[in-house]
Amino acid sequence: MATPALNPPPTPDVSPLTVELEGVLARTNTLHEGLVRLLKRRPHLLPAAVGWSLKGPAFLRAQVARHVDLDVARLPYDEALVSRLTEEKSRGRRIVLATVADRRVAEAVAAHLGFFDQVLASDGERAMTGPHRTARLRETLGEPHEEARPLHAARPLPRTLLKALRVHQWAKNVLVFVPLMAAHKLTHVPLLIQALLGFIAFSLCASSVYVLNDLLDLDSDRKHPSKRRRPFASGDLPIRAGPWLGMGLLGAGAAVAMLLPREFLALLATYYTITLAYSFYLKQVVMMDVLVLAGLYTVRIFGGALAVGVPTSSWLLTFSMFIFLSLALVKRLSEVRRLRLANESAAPGRGYVAGDYEQLSASGVASGYLAVLVLALYITSKEVTVLYSHPERLWLLCPVMLYWVGRVWLLAHRGEVNEDPLVFALKDKVSYAVGAIAAGILLLAA
Repeated sequence: MATPALNPPPTPDVSPLTVELEGVLARTNTLHEGLVRLLKRRPHLLPAAVGWSLKGPAFLRAQVARHVDLDVARLPYDEALVSRLTEEKSRGRRIVLATVADRRVAEAVAAHLGFFDQVLASDGERAMTGPHRTARLRETLGEPHEEARPLHAARPLPRTLLKALRVHQWAKNVLVFVPLMAAHKLTHVPLLIQALLGFIAFSLCASSVYVLNDLLDLDSDRKHPSKRRRPFASGDLPIRAGPWLGMGLLGAGAAVAMLLPREFLALLATYYTITLAYSFYLKQVVMMDVLVLAGLYTVRIFGGALAVGVPTSSWLLTFSMFIFLSLALVKRLSEVRRLRLANESAAPGRGYVAGDYEQLSASGVASGYLAVLVLALYITSKEVTVLYSHPERLWLLCPVMLYWVGRVWLLAHRGEVNEDPLVFALKDKVSYAVGAIAAGILLLAA
């Protein structure tokens, strides 16, 4: 009896598998990454970069790669594609990195991933693209080959844009309504509309800064357990979109600000200038960074006063400076606490080390309680009798504030506070209850 023929095992594909680095293997463009780092680390070379670009894209890529080192280990790789290439390599298939990226970058990536048999890349004279790429592949491989495609799933663009704008951070800009509330004019509709315009202007301007900040912080964000998921760091948004998005938001914010008094527009320009200085340098300076953050919160309150044309209370500005300094220190304490737990010595992109934990805690708690002291001094001042019929009832605010400040710092020590304490407060039911109690006390005192 004849033995039935068995189906032979499928023959593995032995044709070479080529893959592009830019936008395929890595969800980013290494030239754009290099230009961002050039802007941050060696801005004096930007005029030279214009000259490099006139000599062609290959020359530009070579010069940027020569002057800026990329951390190729932390590029946002397409992990599904990396897994596929690793599997194909284990089957004996020839894997070729054929990329428009500069040879320095391509070879560093190949050395890091470890499964490439050959690297074909731009060489400073000719870019590995178009007909030149086709000719080199034919000359080098001499046989048909497969071009690898990206395997990652793209995220919805609207959600990604909202994440890049950090819309949840707009809650900080409700501070522009504080002067209106302090002046007991929240029911004055024309002034409320002006305050709303101020809120929109600050929010658009702040989002512009967030976009720029995320571009400048690519390296440190990719080392962070949660910030590495930000749109630019993760590759969900292309870096080339960042400058256009940032400029568009800034222009929109300025257009809204023009509907308000000129003083508000001038203050908004000052706010933007300070935030730029913070993004480029000040956030790396110990203690200066938290003072700037606290000052920027206070600027929002001052901006609200300018938007609606009410006098600025020195008591309010002093209170805000101390309370927001305390919250800024909570943010840094959370970062330093993470360093201690991870046995790391210093925070990337920051000036703090793990040993600063106790000093940050002492300074932050003291600043929070000083804010409550300022509140107590305000209650005893003559100014309070002008706005409140029963100012003595305002004393109830002091224990409420002492409780809230103490609780925030206690939770920060336990590691239960988000690195941004205002975001934590927006999700914290107890903070909402404290806010409702404080509002009730103000109504009773009015």
